[in-house]
Amino acid sequence: MAGEKSSTEDSHSSRVIRVVFLALLLDLLGFTIILPLLPSILDHYSQTGDGVYQSMQSIVDWFREIVRVPMETKYNSVLFGGLIGSLYSLLQFLSSPVIGAASDKHGRRPLLLLTTAGLIFSYILWAVSHSFSIFLLSRVVGGICKGNVSLCTAVVADLPCPKARSRGMAMIGVAFSLGFTFGPIMGAYFVLKLVNTDLFYQGPALLAVFFSIADLLFIFLMLPETLHKDNKGSSDHSGVQEVGDLLSPVALFNFSAVTRTKEPPSKQRMHNLKILGWVYFTYLFLFSGLEFTLSFLTHQRFQFSSMQQGKMFFFIGITMAAFQGGYARRIQPGRQIQTVRVAIILLIPAFVLIGLAHNLTVLYIGLFLYSFAAAIVVPCLSAQVSGHGTASQKGTVMGILRSLGALARALGPIVASSVYWLAGAQMCFVISSVFFIAPLFLLSRLERHKED
Repeated sequence: MAGEKSSTEDSHSSRVIRVVFLALLLDLLGFTIILPLLPSILDHYSQTGDGVYQSMQSIVDWFREIVRVPMETKYNSVLFGGLIGSLYSLLQFLSSPVIGAASDKHGRRPLLLLTTAGLIFSYILWAVSHSFSIFLLSRVVGGICKGNVSLCTAVVADLPCPKARSRGMAMIGVAFSLGFTFGPIMGAYFVLKLVNTDLFYQGPALLAVFFSIADLLFIFLMLPETLHKDNKGSSDHSGVQEVGDLLSPVALFNFSAVTRTKEPPSKQRMHNLKILGWVYFTYLFLFSGLEFTLSFLTHQRFQFSSMQQGKMFFFIGITMAAFQGGYARRIQPGRQIQTVRVAIILLIPAFVLIGLAHNLTVLYIGLFLYSFAAAIVVPCLSAQVSGHGTASQKGTVMGILRSLGALARALGPIVASSVYWLAGAQMCFVISSVFFIAPLFLLSRLERHKED
């Protein structure tokens, strides 16, 4: 009987993981189409005299003058895109814990359907964005509704077996790698074919709408509800306090929304959960900053064209997908923290090599090590965090983790760009790589569970 039950659970978990993988891949293909189009879109709106665009351009000009960025169109596009990206991440920072907590009360499926419908609306706004104001509104709506990733991690966190959760988080990583590899390729096609036509952005926007509608139907038809009725949460503290716990940065780093439940985790588990949250934040803060400045370095030092940069990111994406699909999903739960340590240690020589590289061989050796670490750290940390909290707290826990990552991605590029232009590419990459000692130190403070 026990064997039959285990076999049934394994079959159910495998089905859920496959559905989550495909649903997230569809979501990310729609999300990433815009990435190579962004410079052309910004150039298009710069010629319309839009007041909102001019206001944001003045912020970019102020930042560029402070950190002494050269007056080049490419650099301006990267900085302007970074500003929009930081806004998008800040909105995710605010919305992810709220969406995660709501899924603990109402279920994963309804929230996934709701957020996907919101994304469809955001892409429709993009398709009809005759002004920059409407385009920016589409990004704001998308940032608020982009809860699919934290909800998908909550679905995987609902799985009963630690091995299944580990495999599921790795497959989420594969979906990210493939989405960020092939989505921009589709976008690049539109850049090459349609950039000189009026309303060139409508084609890719409508394709994003198509992917999101397909995602909505796929979730509706294929994804089972993984949070059972008996496990749905209920709050035992005031609405004001609950909202504060989900929006306050201090409360989020302390996972206060989890501690103030009827069944809070033990002190030891809460200690480890907070440590893992800080590791996740510091890692992504450093990593996203150097990832953002990589475009500056390759253009400045190697004179990479947009096509060459696209090939570089294709190499990174395919390498990450290979490591995640072939290695990360097979890492045993008990070895994940040790593997994260190794991956972060490898990031130090990776970024040193990238920062010192003056030929493509050294650059790509650094990028290979970079890709390995990027493939391992987030899926393993997510799998470790997914083991914390009761069934009725998983959405809140994973939503908070996603929120901390979004905050890191909003702040990291700003700080790294400042260091890059004030101190130089070499100093930026070498000094920043040393700071990866911080998440390594935090990992050393984890307390081992007795059951481990």
